[in-house]
Formats: sequence, structure tokens, C-alpha cells
Amino acid sequence: MGKRAESFINSFNRLEKFLKEELKAPANMGFAEVVRRLSRQRNSPVAVYENDLLQMAQLRNAIVHEKIAEDFVIAEPNEWALKRMTEIQQAIMEPEKVLPRFRKHVTGFEKNIPVQDIFAKIAEKHYSQFPIYNRGQFLGLITVQGIGFWAAQECADGHLDVTKKTAQDILANPLKTPNYRFCHENTSIAEVEKWFRELQPLEAVLITKNGESDGTLLGIIRPRDLRFEH
Repeated sequence: MGKRAESFINSFNRLEKFLKEELKAPANMGFAEVVRRLSRQRNSPVAVYENDLLQMAQLRNAIVHEKIAEDFVIAEPNEWALKRMTEIQQAIMEPEKVLPRFRKHVTGFEKNIPVQDIFAKIAEKHYSQFPIYNRGQFLGLITVQGIGFWAAQECADGHLDVTKKTAQDILANPLKTPNYRFCHENTSIAEVEKWFRELQPLEAVLITKNGESDGTLLGIIRPRDLRFEH
């Protein structure tokens, strides 16, 4: 067996043992069934890698069960497969959390902030997300994209007057689907990646200690932070 095949099998075996212990699976349960059951569990990092894991299992089977001789196997994993197997193993067994990587100061704004001030923040500080509150109670998230949609509706007659408009006016015309989601500080980055893939139009994930909307903001994740684009 070549070095890549040996490294691949060692990484696969460590992950298989870990997953079976997580599920408390009987010894005779197959790897594919373990993966499928864990993928159905809420917030399981396995769900993110389910398809890859099932493909890796096929490669493992080819290496282990289709050997022509002791030192010769039909399927020798390439560098990509070995690297991917190692990445998945580490991501599941030691998943990176949203903090500290995405910890940052996030400014919240009261609902009565004038739209003109929001425009000024965009121009001066390049803000693109505006969490809006009413005395500590979270009301919604205004984004540059959302402002664009609102402005288009407001100037249907060719004129846009924002002199008396506030953030509350923008929130009065919300998107049909919330454009934000909250997560707690121990949420895995893999789970957030899954949200950006599957939940549309998700424009930001807001981090609080317990994932509650009225908690202190500890950070924010945007699609571009994870190289996702709508």
C-alpha cells in the first residue's frame, strides 16, 4: 500500500471511530448508515460533508477490499482526495467556531436614525449592514441591497425625498424572507456555510453569546467573508 493510501486509510479510520462513538452506534453498523443518521441530527457538522463522506467511503472500500496484492491496490488516492479527507476529519472532529475568527465590533442603530445618516455612514465608513434596535430589542437588519430596493419603491415617481425618513421606514417594507440569522458563539463555521448555501436571501449571520436576537452583538458574518455570493 502506498503512502497516500495509508495516510488516507488512517485518517478515514480515525473519523469513522469518532463518528460511531458520537452516534453510539453498534459495531456492525456500516459507515454510510452512521453518516446518514448523524446528518439528520440538528446542527451536525456531518451534514455539511455527507456527500463527500459517502464518496470517500467508496474510495476506502476500493483500497481495502480490492487489493490485488499486499503492496498493490487498484485505487490510490490522489493528493486532492488525501487533502480533502484530512480537511473533513479535522472539520468534524475539531470544528472551527465562529469565534474568535469573526469577532468584531458591530454598531447597532436605533430605529429613529435618519436615512440621511445611514447614507452618510455608508459613504464615510463603508458600512453595509445596519442592525436596528428599539431600546435594546432587535427589529431587523438593513443592508445596502435592502436600501436599494426601498429607494426604488420610494422614487417610483422619479423623486426621492428622505429628509423625514428613518430606519423604521425602511423596515416597514421588509423582505418576504428574513435576510439575517442569529447564531451563538459556539456555532461551527461549517454550519454557517451551510446556511449561506441553503437559506436565501441570507445576507448576514449575527453572533451573540446565546444566539438570542436581543443579546450583545459579538460579531457578524457576511457571504463575502466566506466567499459566498448571492
